[in-house]
Amino acid sequence: MIENQPINVRCPICRKEFDWHSRPESRPFCSERCRLIDLGDWLEEKHRIPDNTPASPFLPPQEDY
Repeated sequence: MIENQPINVRCPICRKEFDWHSRPESRPFCSERCRLIDLGDWLEEKHRIPDNTPASPFLPPQEDY
């Protein structure tokens, strides 16, 4: 693949198509605005990464002897 060849991708927030090489500071988003919208969604817990590990049972603290 040629390094400077245009690669068109879609922004995951606004779905606008943009050249991947045009804004490296905002990738994978088309702009700073879309990047901040996504960050806000994470901070408001609208996105979550599933955790399928079983929960460990609660064990009371052991006393020091």
